[in-house]
Amino acid sequence: MRKTSAITCVFVDVGGVLLTNGWDHHARRRAVAKFKLNWAEMEERHRLVFEIHEEGKLTFEEYLSLVVFYEKRPFTRAQFRHFMCEQSKPYPDMIAMLVRLKAQGLKIAVVSNESLELNAYRIRTFELAKFVDSFISSCFVHLRKPDANIFRLALDITQVPAHQVVYIENTPMFVQIAEALRIRSILHTDYKSTHAHLVALGLQERNRK
Repeated sequence: MRKTSAITCVFVDVGGVLLTNGWDHHARRRAVAKFKLNWAEMEERHRLVFEIHEEGKLTFEEYLSLVVFYEKRPFTRAQFRHFMCEQSKPYPDMIAMLVRLKAQGLKIAVVSNESLELNAYRIRTFELAKFVDSFISSCFVHLRKPDANIFRLALDITQVPAHQVVYIENTPMFVQIAEALRIRSILHTDYKSTHAHLVALGLQERNRK
């Protein structure tokens, strides 16, 4: 494969790109249905604390106490925790693509908003550390997108200049923020289109029929 770009590093989101979202509103809706919770009440409590939870300033147990177990429940914390973890599923094609990029000598860095316990579970369960060099996760660095400083920190940690990075992200606003820092970005919608963008950048061989 000819290397036709100066890209040496890939920044990649996790939820919605490599894996399903860990604890989004769809997952919370499923939790409400399964555990017979009050949606409006739970969602308002979640809204008030999720940012500090993702920034690593509120533990998982504290989050559960404030959002779910602020009153007696007919189910246990362990049951609810298990349900939350079960919501994470892989996108095998995307993971395989990042593995190939790593094998080509590129640095791989995750830049994601995730709470500490779910982040650790997802890294371990889906063996992300086998191909990811750095995890710039909000729970580790106490910054979260859309704060542009999380991207600046990722550049500092990886020691790669912005023009040598491509960022794969499924949230349009976060793509715009990265591009404002001169990080070339791909708005991810599916494997096929993201693969095509990488081919155009000279980073992937075309799929063989």
